[in-house]
Amino acid sequence: MDLAPRPVFENPVTGERVVLLTDPREHAEQVLVSHLFIRPGGRVAAAHVHPTVDERFLVLKGEVGFLIGGRERTLGAGEGASVPSGVVHDWWQVGDAEAEVLVEVIPGVRFSEMVGSMFGLARDGKVNAKGLPDALQLAVMGHEYGDVIRFTKPPALVQKLTIPPLAALGRNRGRKPMYPEYLEAGPTAAPDPAALAHLTPDGRLRPLDTD
Repeated sequence: MDLAPRPVFENPVTGERVVLLTDPREHAEQVLVSHLFIRPGGRVAAAHVHPTVDERFLVLKGEVGFLIGGRERTLGAGEGASVPSGVVHDWWQVGDAEAEVLVEVIPGVRFSEMVGSMFGLARDGKVNAKGLPDALQLAVMGHEYGDVIRFTKPPALVQKLTIPPLAALGRNRGRKPMYPEYLEAGPTAAPDPAALAHLTPDGRLRPLDTD
C-alpha cells in the first residue's frame, strides 16, 4: 500500500479539504479519487451538473445530504451514491461532526484543474460567501470547462447567451480559466490507510451498494 504523501487542496469558504488519492494523469481512464473532509456547515458551492463526468460518493464518517436528480436523502457512514453524467446534483454536510467522503470522478484531469483553480481563488479571497468568483471569472471558467461543470442558475438559455461575451471580456481583463500556480506543489499529507482500503488495485473506488 503506497502511503507516500498526497497533494492537499483546501477551500476555506465552502469548508472542503481534499486529499488526492490518485493522479488522473497517470490512469488510463483518468480516474480521480479524493478523500474529502467537510467541516460542519460545509457544502459544495451550488447545484450543478457534469455533462461528461461520472461521479461516485462513499461516506466514511459523519453525514452528508444529497440532492440527486430531484431526490433528496441523507447518507451516513458506509452508504454511497452514484451521479451519472448529465444529472443535476447538490450536496452538503449534516450535523455537528466533520464528514469524510471518498469521491471518484471519471474523467478527472480537467475536473481537477477546474476545482483546484476554484479552491485557489477561494484561498486568495477572490470568491463570494458561497464560494463563487465574480461574473467575469466564472464566465471564463464556464466557457473553458463547460464540458466538466454547469451550474443550474441562471437558466441554461441565459448562460448560453451571456457566457461567451462575458468570457471574452474576462480574458481581456486578465481572468484565466485555469491557474497553474494553484495546482503546483503545495501542502501534502499521508493518505489514510482506511481510505485507501476502499480502492481497487487499479485505483478505482470499489463498487458501491448503489452500483
